[in-house]
Amino acid sequence: MKQNKTFLSLIFFFLAGILSFSAPLYAKKIVLKIFHAGSLSVPFSKIEKAFEKKYPYIDVRREASGSVQAIRKITDLHKPCDVVAVADYTLIPKMLFPHYTDYVKLFARNELVLCYTKHSKYAKVINSKNWYDILNKKGVKWGFSNPNDDPCGYRAVIAIGLASLYYKNPLILKNLLDKNTNLKWRKKGNGIIFYVPENLKFNTEKLAIRPKSVELLGLLETGAIDYAFEYKSVALQHKLLFIKLPKKLNLGAIEYRKFYRRCKIKLANGKVISGKPIVYGITVLKNAPHPEEAKLWEKFVTSEKGRNLLLNSYQIPVFPAKVIKVK
Repeated sequence: MKQNKTFLSLIFFFLAGILSFSAPLYAKKIVLKIFHAGSLSVPFSKIEKAFEKKYPYIDVRREASGSVQAIRKITDLHKPCDVVAVADYTLIPKMLFPHYTDYVKLFARNELVLCYTKHSKYAKVINSKNWYDILNKKGVKWGFSNPNDDPCGYRAVIAIGLASLYYKNPLILKNLLDKNTNLKWRKKGNGIIFYVPENLKFNTEKLAIRPKSVELLGLLETGAIDYAFEYKSVALQHKLLFIKLPKKLNLGAIEYRKFYRRCKIKLANGKVISGKPIVYGITVLKNAPHPEEAKLWEKFVTSEKGRNLLLNSYQIPVFPAKVIKVK
C-alpha cells in the first residue's frame, strides 16, 4: 500500500511539473501585431488560422481600419506594430518611406463596385449606365468611406470624377458631390483635382460617410442606405448585389491607367493621390517588435498558400508579389 501511495505521489508531482512547465510556454506566445485595411479582414482571417496552425507559438493580433488610419497609428500614435498591409500600396512609400520601412510588396488587386440589396430603392432598374441618375433620385440614400481615412473613399470620389469625364456629363459632380458634401474640385488640364477638407461635412439625409468602407455594410443590410461604393471582393464575400462599373471607372483595369490619372485628390494631410489601378501593399516595419515572425507572416501572405486563400476570398492575388524599394 505504501509503495502504491509513493508511486501515485510521484505521478502527481510529475504531472504537476508538466503543467507548470507548459503553462509558461503558452503564456510566452509571441504576439504579432498586424495593422491592415478593412477590406482584407476576410482573407486575413483565413490566413491567420492557417498561419497559426503552421506556427503555433505565434499569436496573430489584427487591427482592421482604413488604410490611412492604419498608417497614422504608426506615424502619429506610435503604436507598436510588426506588419502593415494597405489597400493602396502607394501609401507606404508616401507615408512610411524611408524612416519606418524601405520597401513594399504588391500582393493583391481589386476593383470598385456599387453595392446594393434587393430592398434598395430602384434595385430592379439600376444598371451600369444609369447608376449616377439613380443615386440622385429623391429618397435614395448612398454612401462611401471618408477619403481622409480610407482608400476606398478617395477612390469612390475619383470614380465619380472619372464618370463625369467618361459620360461627358458635368452634372454628375454637381448632383452627387456638390449638393451633398463640402468637397471642392476644379478642372486641371483634361482632368479634375478634388480637395478634401479636414472637417468633411455631408448631407446626412442623402449620404452616409464612415471611416472605413466595410462599416457601410451594416447600413446596407439594415436598409439605412440603398447603395454603397465597395470593393468587388467585399461585395462577393458578403453576398451583396452590385453594379459592375465600366472598366474606365472601376480602377481595376491596368490598360486604363492613363485615363485613371486624369483625376486626382488632395487629402487633408496634403497628400495628393492620382487615380490608378487598385493594388494592395504589405511591409514589415523597421522597428517591428518581432521582425523574424513578421517576415514569416509577410512570406506566408505572399506564398502560394496565401495566394490560394486570397483567391478563396475573391481577392485577386499578385503572384509572385512585386517588390518596390526606396530608390
